[in-house]
Amino acid sequence: MLGVAHRERLSVVQAYRFALDLTARQERAVLAHAGAARVAHNWALARVKAVMDQRAAERSYGIDEADLTPTQGWSLPALRRAWNQAKPVVAPWWRECSKEAFNTGLDPLARALKNWSDSRSGKRAGRPVGFPRFKSRRRCTPSVRFTTGAIRVEPDRKHVVLPRLGRLKLHESARKLARRLEAATARIVSATVRREGGRWFVAFCVEVDRAARTPEQPHVVVGVDLGVKHLAVLSTGEVEPNPRHLDAAARRLRRLARRVSRRVGPDRRTGRRASRRWERARGQLGRAHARVANLRRDGLHKLTTRLAREYGTILVEDLNVVGMLRNRRLARRIADAGFAELRRQLGYKTSWNGGRLVVADRWYPSSKTCSGCGAVKAKLALSERTYTCTTCGLTLDRDVNAARNLAALAAQASAAGSGPVAGRGADRKTRRAGPVAVKRQPGTATAGKTGTVPPQGGTSDQMLTKAS
Repeated sequence: MLGVAHRERLSVVQAYRFALDLTARQERAVLAHAGAARVAHNWALARVKAVMDQRAAERSYGIDEADLTPTQGWSLPALRRAWNQAKPVVAPWWRECSKEAFNTGLDPLARALKNWSDSRSGKRAGRPVGFPRFKSRRRCTPSVRFTTGAIRVEPDRKHVVLPRLGRLKLHESARKLARRLEAATARIVSATVRREGGRWFVAFCVEVDRAARTPEQPHVVVGVDLGVKHLAVLSTGEVEPNPRHLDAAARRLRRLARRVSRRVGPDRRTGRRASRRWERARGQLGRAHARVANLRRDGLHKLTTRLAREYGTILVEDLNVVGMLRNRRLARRIADAGFAELRRQLGYKTSWNGGRLVVADRWYPSSKTCSGCGAVKAKLALSERTYTCTTCGLTLDRDVNAARNLAALAAQASAAGSGPVAGRGADRKTRRAGPVAVKRQPGTATAGKTGTVPPQGGTSDQMLTKAS
């Protein structure tokens, strides 16, 4: 049509998750598929481990490499071929379940073995990855993933169709996904059925063709300081309170945990099975924990969506959450806040809305730096909630001061055309060459040309382990 502006499109992978209302027969069918995935996983893992142990024993006997037992491939196609050859004997009931059920167990195992191998050889960075473990029927979460076959949403938007499981009723309407499917702006890639907190869910992995958006304030830069007292403090002065869902539900969780401990649970040593009262009490405890997780997830989604839609540039810190959790006094509240999840959601939501997320270096002293003159304090205790500058006399809330410093850092990065250190952060306090970020010189209101981050630049919020 003439006169209509062309809007850019953005292709993203998005998930749609809906609760299910399964009948008793359908639940048994889903559990059978989840059990088939667990059987395939355990069999393939036992096969790989047996071959590895056999080859190690043969080497100890002095047998040549050419005469050793043939290796078992770790890739998904190799594990599939081995399973297809052995399934008539290992699982004579294999025809009762979809082939996707067995693939659900083999695919994670292939990736886990590759990660373990890459970690041992040094190809994979980060913490060492352990060898895969066998899955227990009581401990693992039942789930099955479908990638082929009939996967669709019914026209009434209250039912979905999955291979071998048939027509499943949704607890809520799937109109958001159905509208995109009808408009041919979405394509379902896979569907995963999973049980969480006593309820079944279906999650669709969808390729979505989204219209490119522009933030309401595209030229506004905002710094976000995360904390325990307040979940997020913006450089604009806005404070997002920390709901502390886990603390609110702590009394109920303790009561339900005591109820579970008084029931007759399973005993691996004697083979005793759990009583039905124990199963019911455990289900109640699981639902209570699931409610806390849902409330936390809902609050984080609302906050990150609002920030991504309003501001063009958002700057957050690269927090060392793993190190912060070592502080036994604050570990529970830090875990309840969900810093990593908040940053993850901001990462993809800013790209959806045409914004930009800048991650400050882990050792950038946002809390110790004065937002007025740029002076950096040598020490700042965690108990000092008000920042007082001895150089210019500025008195400001500690978190607001840190958020303003982050916003100033993002503004300098935008003007220079390249941001500060972004990504996974630093592994040491000072870099071997060059400054980390341009900073204001102490006692001045403008940025210096040769300013560098001082060696003691860890923020007080990131050094919680040292505060105790």
